[in-house]
Amino acid sequence: MNIQAQSLPLLELDVLRTFVAIAETGNFTTAAEVVFRTPSAVSMQIKKLEEMLGVSLFRRDARSVSMTHHGEMLLGYAKRMLQLNNDTVCRFMVPDMNGIVRLGAPDDIGELMLPGMLKHLSETWPQLAIDVTIDQSTNLRRAVDEKRLDLTLFNFLDGVRGDQAEIVMTEKLVWAGRRHGQAHLKDPLPISVWNDGCIWRKRALEELTKSQKQFRIAYYCGNHMGQIAAIRADIAVAPLASFLLQDDMVALDERHGLPDLGTYEIGLAVRDGAPQPVKAVADYVRSVLGSRSFTPVAAEAA
Repeated sequence: MNIQAQSLPLLELDVLRTFVAIAETGNFTTAAEVVFRTPSAVSMQIKKLEEMLGVSLFRRDARSVSMTHHGEMLLGYAKRMLQLNNDTVCRFMVPDMNGIVRLGAPDDIGELMLPGMLKHLSETWPQLAIDVTIDQSTNLRRAVDEKRLDLTLFNFLDGVRGDQAEIVMTEKLVWAGRRHGQAHLKDPLPISVWNDGCIWRKRALEELTKSQKQFRIAYYCGNHMGQIAAIRADIAVAPLASFLLQDDMVALDERHGLPDLGTYEIGLAVRDGAPQPVKAVADYVRSVLGSRSFTPVAAEAA
C-alpha cells in the first residue's frame, strides 16, 4: 500500500536542531547546552525522533556518541531544512539584514572564538556576508576610526581603550609553560613574545623587570600559534590568555618564581554611523563574549 503524503509525520525543526547539535558536538550534555535544554529533554527528543523514523540515529557507549548510517543520512537533510527555515524567516523578519559587515579581531580571538560565532551568524542571517580582518589591536582600532572596518574586537590593558569602545570581556593573563616542562627553571628565564605593539608582551616585560627576574627573549613570533609551538618545545614560557591554554600546558605563577600578570580586557569598537546589520552583529558579539558562551577551538597538539 502506498503511503499518502498527507499521512506522513512532520519533522519538528527544534528536534532537528537538537539532532544536529549532538552530531556536531558528539555529546548529549554539550548539545543540551547549545540548544538550551536539559540533557533529559534532549534524550527524549532523540528517542521520539528515532521512534518516528523507525531507525536508530546514534550509537551510544559510556564515553562517546557516534552516528549510525541512518544518522549520517539524516544529518544532511536536517542541515538543509534548518538552513531553508533560516532563509525563509530572514526574508520576512529581517529583510534589511544583507550586505557586507567588515569585522576585525586579533589573531587569538580570530582563531579560537570567531569560528563558532561566524557559523552562527551565517546560519542566522544567510544573506549577510562577514568579511574578517586579523591584525594587531592597534591597527584594528585605527581601521575602525578610519571606517575601513565596521567593528572590531581588540585587546587592551588598564582600561586604556579610547573613545567609542567598550569592555566586553575581562580575561586572566598567565605564564604558559609545557606540562612537566623545564623552561621556567632556567636562568635567565627564556620567554616567547610578540612584537613591541603586543599588550601581553608589554605587561610581561614590565612585571619581570619590576620583580628583578632575569630573562631573555628566546623565541619571537607575531601570532599565538608560534608562542604555543615554543611552549610545546619547552624552549620558552610565554604570556597567554588563560583560554588559550591547551591540555599539554600549565599556568605558571609565583610558586614557580614568576610574577603575577593580572588581567587584560577585550574591547569592542563600532564605527560611527554604522548601519543596522553592523549593530546587530555587534550586539551578538557583545552578548557571546559578555556571557562567555563561546567554545574556544582547541589547537591540535603535536
